Amino acid sequence: MEENITRADLDALVAYLQQPAPRLTHGEQVAAFEREWSEWLGVKHSVLVNSGSSANLLSLAAIREHFGTGEVIVPPLGWVSDIAAVLQNGFTPVFVDIDRRTLGADTNQILSELTTETRAVMLVHTLGYNALDQRLLDELARRNIPLIEDACESHGATFNGRKVGSFGLLSNFSFYFAHHMSTIEGGMICTNDPALYQTVRMLRSHGMVRESTDPVRRQLYLDAHPDLNPDFIFAFPAYNVRPNELTGLLGRSQLKRLDANNEVRRDHLRAFLGGLDPDKFWTDFATEGSCNYAFTLVLKQPDLQLRDRVESVLRAANVEFRRGLSGGGNQLRQPYLRRILGDDECEKYPNVNHVHFFGWYIGNYPTLPAGKIPVLCSLLNSL
Repeated sequence: MEENITRADLDALVAYLQQPAPRLTHGEQVAAFEREWSEWLGVKHSVLVNSGSSANLLSLAAIREHFGTGEVIVPPLGWVSDIAAVLQNGFTPVFVDIDRRTLGADTNQILSELTTETRAVMLVHTLGYNALDQRLLDELARRNIPLIEDACESHGATFNGRKVGSFGLLSNFSFYFAHHMSTIEGGMICTNDPALYQTVRMLRSHGMVRESTDPVRRQLYLDAHPDLNPDFIFAFPAYNVRPNELTGLLGRSQLKRLDANNEVRRDHLRAFLGGLDPDKFWTDFATEGSCNYAFTLVLKQPDLQLRDRVESVLRAANVEFRRGLSGGGNQLRQPYLRRILGDDECEKYPNVNHVHFFGWYIGNYPTLPAGKIPVLCSLLNSL
C-alpha cells in the first residue's frame, strides 16, 4: 500500500500554516469539510471526528441516548470498534454470519434475528463491497429499527445508484492511511436526522450543549439549568474526539480527487478478479456498485498447505497483505470476546471462519502500476 497524501496536499498544509496566525483548533476548515462531504455523499449533516473508530463509538452512543439500550445486530467480520462500540455503550451484540459474495452481514440471518429488543443493525460495508439489500431496508423501515452503516472502507460504493452511507439513520467513514482518502487520522458521522446530528455534535466535545447549532435545543437546557454557566452545561457523559483544522484542510484537498481515484480502483479490482483462477480462488464477488481499496483474495476450498504457499510467495515478492480480510478475521476469536462469550461461539459462523483462515487483502491504490496486476495473478494461479 502507498500513502494517499500527495505533495499537493502537503503544499496546501504549508500554505495554510504560513498565514500570519493560522487557526489549528477545529473551526472553519472542519466545518467546510463537513459541508463538502455532506454534499458529496448526499446527506444533510456530517460531523468530523478524530477517527472512524470514534465515529462508531459516537453513533452507538447517539442510538443509546435516543432509543435506549438493548440488542445490536453486527457481523463478526469488521474492525474491532464495530463491536467494541456496541459493548462500550451497554448494548448486547447479536452476531450473524456474512454473505460470502459481499463480505457483509447475511440479510436472511439479520432478518431472522430481529426482535422487539433490537435497537439497531450495524451493517459493515467490508473492503469496499456494498452490503445493502432492499429487503433489509424495507423490513427495518417497517419495524422502525435504525440502520447504522459502517462505510469506513467503502467511500464511493453505491446501492441502486446512491452512495452507501446515505441510507442508514447514521453512517460512519474513516480517513485513515490507505483508505480511499486520508486525513492521517480522521472519521465522519453522517445523518439526515436533525436531532441525532445535534446529539452527535455534543457527544464529540464532552457532551457540551454549546456545541449544538440548534438554538431551541440550547435554550431548553439553559431554561432547565439556570444554576449552571451557560457555556458549561454537559448534557451527556461524553467524549473528546474533536478533529483539528489540519484534518479538515487535508480532507478538503483529498476530496477533490476522490471520484477519479475511485475509478482507478474499480478498474484495478476488475483486472485482479478477472485474472484469478476461479477454480482456486473466489472470483464471483458482488462487484456491482463496489469501490474497493483492497484486492480480496480468498481460497475456494480450505487448504492449509496452499494457504502457506500463498503467503510465502507474496512475502518473497514483497507484496504486503493482511490475512483474515477486514480487522484480522473473525472477531469472536479475539481475547476480548472470548472472555465474554467463551471459546465456542466463534465456530458458529462458517463463512467468517473461512475468510479468517483462508482469506487476505492486498492493497489497491491509485498509483499502483496496472501492469503489476496480471503478474500477481499469474504468480497466484501458478501455486
